[in-house]
This record gives sequence, C-alpha cells and structure tokens, in this order.
Amino acid sequence: MGIFTESIEVARATDGMPLRVKCRGRDYRLVAEPQRWFERRKWWDENLRIPRGIGAGIADYEMWRLQLVAVRGSQEVHSVDVSFDAQTQRWRLVRVHQTLARSA
Repeated sequence: MGIFTESIEVARATDGMPLRVKCRGRDYRLVAEPQRWFERRKWWDENLRIPRGIGAGIADYEMWRLQLVAVRGSQEVHSVDVSFDAQTQRWRLVRVHQTLARSA
C-alpha cells in the first residue's frame, strides 16, 4: 500500500456519492459501492481557528474508499482512498491499496 497525496478529479452524483474518477490522464469507473468515513485533520498544526459549532468540513476530511477499473484498457480493480476537502472543493488521492483480483 502506498500513502501520498495527489490531486484528482471526481464526478459526483447529486447526493454527493462519487461516480467517476480521472487520475493521471486516465478515466476510471466505480465497480462497487463506495464506503465513506471522516478523519480528523490536524487543524491545531495548521494554525486554523475554527469557530465554535462549525466542525464538519473544517475539522474533518471526508474520506472515501473506491473500487475502480479503467474505462479503457486493463480490467484490474484498484482499491484507493480519496479525500474531499469541503472548504476548497478539492479531491486528493491519499492511498493506493493492492490491486484486487477480478471475481468471475
């Protein structure tokens, strides 16, 4: 598994669920329902002042685990974790897990 951060493009449904990903010039589609959770950012290290009562989207990152396959080319399933920053509206590729075997 690799851990890093790289900007990516994510197309979302109206309910906010990721639908498609563009990364390193390649298009990917989801092959399983995404899983979502939140991780606390180290706002105290970033010297952010967060007003009382406003934590969601500022103190927490929205994280998603996605199972992706390239639209063209290899049909290997890639499992990745991506984050969404509500303040900047940016998506980041955070972790790439081992490639998964495609079930028959």
